[in-house]
Amino acid sequence: MDKLDKRRSSLEIIADMLRMGEAGKTEIMYSVNMSYFQLQKYLNFLLERGLIDKVALGNPSVTYRVTKKGLKVLRDIDNVLEALEIKDAGAP
Repeated sequence: MDKLDKRRSSLEIIADMLRMGEAGKTEIMYSVNMSYFQLQKYLNFLLERGLIDKVALGNPSVTYRVTKKGLKVLRDIDNVLEALEIKDAGAP
């Protein structure tokens, strides 16, 4: 990436979240490096589209798990990022 690409796109953030597989809010928030407000926004977005499921483990423990649809979207995002040379881009 060049100097102009310091911020991640929404697609990159979504891909990072989907790559987590299964994790709780705190783990996702720190691993993907986002604020709690951003986390809530993205979790809701992914849940509404069926890309992740909310899995209740007990009271109040909840984790989020990527769905088959989410895995397909992740593959598609990775293909687009690679085609645009945003992901795994080598030096110019």
